[in-house]
Amino acid sequence: MKKLLALSTALTVVGYTAHADVVVMSWGGAYGEAQTEAHVKPWSAASGINATMVDSDNPAPAVKAMVEAGNVTVDVASLEYADAIRLCDEGMLEPIDISVLPAGADGTPAADDFLAGAVTDCAVSTDIWSNVFAYDSTKYTAETAPKTAADFFDLEKFPGKRGLKKGAKAVLEFALMADGVPAAEVYSVLNTPEGVDRAFAKLDTIKSDVVWWEAGAQAPQLLADGEVAMTTAYNGRIFAAAINEGKPFEIVWDAQVYENEMYAIPKGAPNKDAALEFIKYATSTEGLRAQAQHISYGPARKSALKEELVFKDGKTVMAPHLPTAPENMGNALETSSDFWVDHDAELNERFQAWLAQ
Repeated sequence: MKKLLALSTALTVVGYTAHADVVVMSWGGAYGEAQTEAHVKPWSAASGINATMVDSDNPAPAVKAMVEAGNVTVDVASLEYADAIRLCDEGMLEPIDISVLPAGADGTPAADDFLAGAVTDCAVSTDIWSNVFAYDSTKYTAETAPKTAADFFDLEKFPGKRGLKKGAKAVLEFALMADGVPAAEVYSVLNTPEGVDRAFAKLDTIKSDVVWWEAGAQAPQLLADGEVAMTTAYNGRIFAAAINEGKPFEIVWDAQVYENEMYAIPKGAPNKDAALEFIKYATSTEGLRAQAQHISYGPARKSALKEELVFKDGKTVMAPHLPTAPENMGNALETSSDFWVDHDAELNERFQAWLAQ
């Protein structure tokens, strides 16, 4: 199947300028490395088309700026789900028809093989990732370690600085769950002025002890340097630090906020046809399984989950480390793209004003 897929990819790229590189923009760090090893390098080898990876703290603003300026220099961008929806609605992305995506390795049509919501009008899921919080296990015993989102906000029982992402998304949801709002009710609460006030009031309780991070690599570094007692982070960053670097980090899955990450093609991409072939390759059963063997993000195809996934070290079984593992989903919240498409600007404006107070 892999050979057939590679051959198909090599033969079906049309309208491609032979001397141009296909440029993929992603998030850098362990995630960018996983996509480079699982997608960029093997697709380039299979297709005979040179592909390169460039890093960004967040590709969405860069894509928007490029398209608006009429100077698009990347062909594929890795986008958070809500950003992919919003940019598509704004005409910033090329449409992608699900019918052109390859069937699963077991022959299941793509429309039936992808998990619900994993393919949108302009983007295809590469994985399901999560915002979690983590701590250094050498600083606690099994009995005294934090176990819930409420513990993250309890400075008396768990003294020390806290690391938090500098932005409203996932932080406001996390604060509400820590304040006792069930995951199923978070967005109905957050959709009211009183709910927004409640989230910020909860953040007020730790504001003076927060160290803010913006790039994904900063969170595990804050923990490793001892600058914080615990921090929110992307689950794959913590996994990479623990498995690749031997850091004594533990993830707390309570109140995790998870979502699909998406590959999309910016409007006006210089190599649009080749970009689509790259996405078809990367989001095939084999492409999604390959990425999940490099980082602990769950594949978005059912066919990719039919066989056991093992990390690139050949011994670490990935299932317990994935956001979608049943034991990690007890109090999990799926990000609402609809909510953030509608409220991103206003809530981040309020978040910045709150920071400045």
